[in-house]
Formats: sequence, structure tokens, C-alpha cells
Amino acid sequence: MAKGTILVAEDEEILGGSIQRVLSGEGYHVVLCTEGSTFFNILARENPDLVLLDIYLGEYNGMRMLKQMKEQPLDTPVVLMTAFADIALAVQAMKEGASDFITKPFDLKLLKVLVERMMEKSNLQRKVKILEAELETQTNHHGILGTSLIVRRLLQTAERLAEGEQTTVLLEGESGTGKELFARFIAHKSARADKPFITLNCGAIPKELAESEFFGYEKGAFTGATERMKQGKFELATGGTILLDEIGELSLDMQVKLLRVLEDHTFYRLGGTKEITVDVRVIAATNRNLLKEVEAGRFREDLYYRLNVAVLKIPPLRERKEDIGQMTIEFIREFAKKFNKPAPKISHETLQFLGQRPWKGNVRELRNALERVVLLSDSETIGVEHFAFLSPHGHSHQVAGGNGVQEFSLQIPSAGIAMKEVLRDLILKTLTITNGNQVQAAKILGLTRSKLRYRMEQLCIEPEQRSYKISA
Repeated sequence: MAKGTILVAEDEEILGGSIQRVLSGEGYHVVLCTEGSTFFNILARENPDLVLLDIYLGEYNGMRMLKQMKEQPLDTPVVLMTAFADIALAVQAMKEGASDFITKPFDLKLLKVLVERMMEKSNLQRKVKILEAELETQTNHHGILGTSLIVRRLLQTAERLAEGEQTTVLLEGESGTGKELFARFIAHKSARADKPFITLNCGAIPKELAESEFFGYEKGAFTGATERMKQGKFELATGGTILLDEIGELSLDMQVKLLRVLEDHTFYRLGGTKEITVDVRVIAATNRNLLKEVEAGRFREDLYYRLNVAVLKIPPLRERKEDIGQMTIEFIREFAKKFNKPAPKISHETLQFLGQRPWKGNVRELRNALERVVLLSDSETIGVEHFAFLSPHGHSHQVAGGNGVQEFSLQIPSAGIAMKEVLRDLILKTLTITNGNQVQAAKILGLTRSKLRYRMEQLCIEPEQRSYKISA
């Protein structure tokens, strides 16, 4: 495999041929251009990593060609070659965007060193460009995937909502639809983009700690508050945005306190006497129907209407199935990179299968399923069979065993289970069957011994232990 592509634009065919032979011998793919009229066509076709450009390419002026390249713009490093050791010309070339300058006649060894340095620079520039593109995509949409009409409209609406930097936004949608991603998108697109973004999960805070989490506390405010004053999440988010996730889980007492903050932008720390004023934009998210919660007496009506200023309803994945294909491919790439393995392909039948599933856990469920498959599978292509675990009661299939065909059933607990534990138990159970014989265990699992050893090291399974305890 070539170390990179170099375009040599030199009208002296003997010199051009010499450069081509020398650099080809170094492992580069070298393309020779001897006429200025064909230069830009070759440049577009080859997309080289480096250009060696003669200052006079026949009747064409290399300096003008360099300027034209930079106007397009092209980030390819360019080294100008000239027979005139003119310092002023070198300075002008650098101003026009040349990466370096070399005068004829030049030592071919010196040229090799120069080319090596320029290729390193070119490779670095390309890596940075890729990373910037990835970062720009992530920053622009904050991980929101999908090109369907409904997603495009949601993003447009979210961008409009971002303009009202004081306006409270309520995000409604089932669990796993990406409400937090939309909240981050709104915050990033707002005038508060460079200020803090704080997330507070209302459903994960014990009732007795909720007030201190929201508003902080003074020393001695309660038993255990022996440290100095602690700021709450609202104070930490000052100037920025706070996401109150699962707002429907908030107790009625805390709903009263939150309503005051939304109306007056003031609060007291727990145990404090000084009123604190904050400038914070509030985004609330819920997977509940808050209007029904109001009717049932579990959610304050005044707070509901205070939150219900601007509403963004995030649809479940089953209502935008056309986005599943793109999500699947992006998640596969993400996890392949995370687990340092080649990204597997996915069959058309598998994409159809994934598109037909209800995905009650929405994007989160799809993402978790693909993470598991990419981690556990070493296949070059992901098939429908890799998703057998999605069956609610496990999926049985036939496997070949020492006594012929045997039935295998994988049972998934209703509470769920970590993928690491599934893989660890699978390996431990197999080693128990083979009395610790890794060659036999690898054969049963369809792995090479080296891959089995790699998995064992990852999961802290000692190769020499005499007994293998399986997780309950």
C-alpha cells in the first residue's frame, strides 16, 4: 500500500522522471504532470497528499497556479521548484500559500527528506480536518441523528426556540427518544452557548435531598452538612441553561419551590437567609403526560402552565423508522472505534429486521443493542441472528454439541443485565464445561484462542484458576 500520493508538475521530462523514480522507490504513488493545461484535471482526479510544482510549467506560471489552488480552496501542501535562487520569489511563494521552496539543481536525498516532512504535515492536516468535521457534526446536532422530515422540522423548531434565551421549554417524549440531546442542541444554539449546561435528573434524587440539590445549602443546615456552603445546581448553572429531566417525578413540595424560581429567579439555600438571584434558562423534560398528572393531582396546574410556554414533542423511533438505517450505521462505526475493531458490515435483511421492530426503548434501546452486538461479535457482517437476545423471553436455537444437536436458550432478566456480565458468564460457563481447556473453549465459542485470551484479560478471568465461579 502506497504511503501517499504525490503530484509532480515538471515540464522537464528527464528531471520529472528522476523525481518519480526516486519517490516511487520510497513507497509513494507518484503521478507526473508535464503540461500546465492538464494540471488541474489531474489534481482533481488524484486528490494528492502533496504537490511538487515547477515555478514555470511550460507557458503556465506556477505562482498563478498556486494562487488558483488556494482560492478553491485546496489544503494540499505545495512545494515550489525553481531554477532561480531568488529569495524574493521564495518569500512571495510563501505568501501565496506554498509550504516550502526548493531550488534547482537539488540533491535528491534532500528532496526525500523534504517530501517526508511535507507528507507528515499533509497527513496531520487531513486527520485534523476529519476530526473537525466530526466535531462540527456533533456540535451542530449534538448527536441527533436522522434525516427524516420530522427530524428536520424538530431541529428547525428547536433552533427557533433557542432564540428566546429566557423562554422555558418543555420537551415531551418517551424514554430514550433523545430529549437531553435536543436540550443540548437548544442550549448550544442560544446566546448562552458558552455558559454552563447543567442536567438535573428529578427522578434520581431522594425526596429529602431534592432541595439541597436544586438550591444548595449552608453549613449546619442539616445533619451531615458539616462542610462549608455548597452551591446547588441552579447556582452552578447561572448565566447558562439547566435541564430538569423527568420533571414529572418531582414532589409537590419541590414543585412549589421550583415555581417561585421560574417566576422570580430567586431562591434561598437550604438553611440560608440570603436571597440569591440567578439568570438561568430552564428546559424541562418528561416522559409523562403532565396534563393527566395535573388532573390526577400529582402535578401542580400553575407549574404546568409555567413550563408549557414552548413545547417540543420528540416522537418515538417507531414513528420515524426511516432514520433507523442511518442510526444503525453510525452506531456501528462509533462502537467499532470504541472497541478498537474493524467496523462490520450489516446485511440488507438485518436493516429491514431492525426497521420493523417496535423499539419500545427508542433510540437508547437501538444504541444499546448495537453496542452489545459490536462488542460480542467478530463477524465481518452483522446478521439477524446477532439480535436473538431482543426476544423478551430469550431465543432458542440449535447448536452442535458432543452428543449431537442440543438446545441453547439465553434468558434475559426483566431488570436487564450488563453486557460485560453476559460475556463474562458465557466464557466462565464454557471454561467450566471444558475444565479450563482454552483451546476447546475457544472452539465452542467460535473464537481463536488468542481472541479468547484477549477477552479473558479484558474481563479479568485468570487463565490458571482451577474453578470458575459464574455470576448469579
